[in-house]
Amino acid sequence: MPDRTNHPSLEDIRAVPIGEIAALPADHLALLQEDAEAALAAAKATAEWIAGAIALRYADRARAERQAENKDTGTVRFEDGNVTVVADLPKRVDWDQRALAAVIERIRAAGDDPGEYIDVSYKVSERKYAAWPERIRAAFAPARTVRAGKVNFTLTLKPDG
Repeated sequence: MPDRTNHPSLEDIRAVPIGEIAALPADHLALLQEDAEAALAAAKATAEWIAGAIALRYADRARAERQAENKDTGTVRFEDGNVTVVADLPKRVDWDQRALAAVIERIRAAGDDPGEYIDVSYKVSERKYAAWPERIRAAFAPARTVRAGKVNFTLTLKPDG
């Protein structure tokens, strides 16, 4: 087991040239790597904890703002004191592959090119879907599921003045 008392710390090496760090004994590099990975894991856990607190504080208000703007997903902005809160709830759309395949066969049988409406992988671009005529959207609607993604909040301090 390497001696943890006689190796540089992460704080010690922040200003050390990378060549000097590379020249350290292998056990020191291994310990530094372990320390860096542990610090990264701790920072990620702290960031997730803070993100959870921010979501707890602003989720209801963001939901109300979206509802007031008559949208289920997307970005809303609002103020909390000297902070602008941006809440982004991305739209995630899933398509039933079997249902899409059946629609493709009906389009082909009608003499149309399914490639005009969908991607070969049986994924449908949301922009294309929104631009289609109603009769085409109605045929694809049973294969479409819309769900919300993970909400993200960005807090920005306003300049004084």
